[in-house]
Amino acid sequence: MSTEDARRPGAARLGTRRSTMATTQSRLVADAVTERTGVPVDLELITSFGDTTRAHLTQLGGTGVFVSALRDALLDGGVDFAVHSLKDLPTAPAEGLVLAAVTERDDPRDALCARDGLTLDALPAGARVGTGSPRRVAQLAAHRPDLAYVPIRGNAETRLGKAASGEVDAVVLAYAGLVRVGRLDAVTDVLDADRVLPAPGQGALAVECRADRAGADLSYLSSVDHTATRLAVTAERTVLAELEAGCHAPVGAFARFEHGRLRLTAAVASTDGAQQVRAERTAELEVAPASQKAAADLGRELARSMIADGADRIVADPGEIGGAAGPGAGA
Repeated sequence: MSTEDARRPGAARLGTRRSTMATTQSRLVADAVTERTGVPVDLELITSFGDTTRAHLTQLGGTGVFVSALRDALLDGGVDFAVHSLKDLPTAPAEGLVLAAVTERDDPRDALCARDGLTLDALPAGARVGTGSPRRVAQLAAHRPDLAYVPIRGNAETRLGKAASGEVDAVVLAYAGLVRVGRLDAVTDVLDADRVLPAPGQGALAVECRADRAGADLSYLSSVDHTATRLAVTAERTVLAELEAGCHAPVGAFARFEHGRLRLTAAVASTDGAQQVRAERTAELEVAPASQKAAADLGRELARSMIADGADRIVADPGEIGGAAGPGAGA
């Protein structure tokens, strides 16, 4: 563990992974905390097993491998709080820890970054699309079964480099992440939710801390909590939990407020795109912390309707993405 900033007396310690994406996201949260509360925040850089292994994410049991080292640092007091991409955070509660804040969500959609400025529809048959996400492969294959989907890993620059070098014809990344690292220039197509539903929680950042400190000396973290986003992602992540699926399962979900109602859409698809269960539910919901249970109930109701249609069987056996993965972290 190392410090990005020189340690300042009285500064809070924010644990973050070392990648450019992670440190940029963490700095955004740190600056927001300081601006709203006056509390100075220093970044503590932490290396996780998921950052160093060359194994593919599906072999590692999902993206939870990227948060375990941060959680260890929280529990042993090495840092005060940690920031994660919410889509990477397992839905199962971590003993002794609590989700202190969910930041206001940025654009949750996925983005295609292709050679020659091509869109998804314009890619020629047989074009190689790089992504390590079964969710993305499953939904893309339902729309374009004639493309070849190649598993890749690495940070955003590494993945973009594979498309630029011709190793693949295109890569798919989270739009919000590309915004944060200043690479919107690489985007050739933004994939709306009617084509590719985002991962539950995509576009939002999670602030996690020890449960015994959340309502005490770290109460200032509530300053960056965004109620509407928290309710939406609660519904989305409940779908994932009810399907007993990990962060890296082929499950897409997206909830948004429309005219006083929370509208939740979710989909599960096999990685060849041949099988898909997609469903939608809405509920009248006040944008208030007290609506947390109602948001979870909406997600639970939707997930159970999908299970009745066979979604759990697809999650249990989604198929495989062929090929070999490179090193680095997911994005």
